[in-house]
Amino acid sequence: MPTDISERKAEIRREALARRDAMAETARIEASLAVCDLVANDVSARPDVVSGFLPIRSEIDIRPLMMSFADRRARLCVPAIVEGELQFRELVRGAPLEPQGFGTYAPGPDAAVLDPDLMLVPLAAFDRTGGRVGYGRGYYDRAIAAIRARGTAPMLIGVAFACQEVAAVPMDGHDVRLALVATEAGLIRP
Repeated sequence: MPTDISERKAEIRREALARRDAMAETARIEASLAVCDLVANDVSARPDVVSGFLPIRSEIDIRPLMMSFADRRARLCVPAIVEGELQFRELVRGAPLEPQGFGTYAPGPDAAVLDPDLMLVPLAAFDRTGGRVGYGRGYYDRAIAAIRARGTAPMLIGVAFACQEVAAVPMDGHDVRLALVATEAGLIRP
């Protein structure tokens, strides 16, 4: 059993991602749509700027949810990796996307950089207290801290499949808890 927090997180990440990878593609599609419906029907706020993400590998697909926020007149943005940090660039229909590494894409450097007031956060694993394990590089924790330092306090909604839930996520001092976690099994309000 690992003792170091980073080692424990790495083990949790491996196990949760293996469970996610084992889901049948049709199950992932159906679960993704269920999560999108749950969040769209629950979040009554009309955020000005919503950050989402374009799915990689077996990740949940929240593009329908992002479009529901766009239908409410929210501006959409997705993360781009710039000098080792996340920058949330505006996602505009028809604008070209550039590879960002890790198999994902984002608008190019000419896109507007936005600070989201609602963030749909990808997860490798989560617990019922809002603890989150990401992909291990701390991008989101640093980005959220930077956005807060600039005066915006985004609502943080983790989106994942129910099979990614764990009993407890070990937390470091810099780790940010989620306000809401959405899975196909329902909404978790820590």
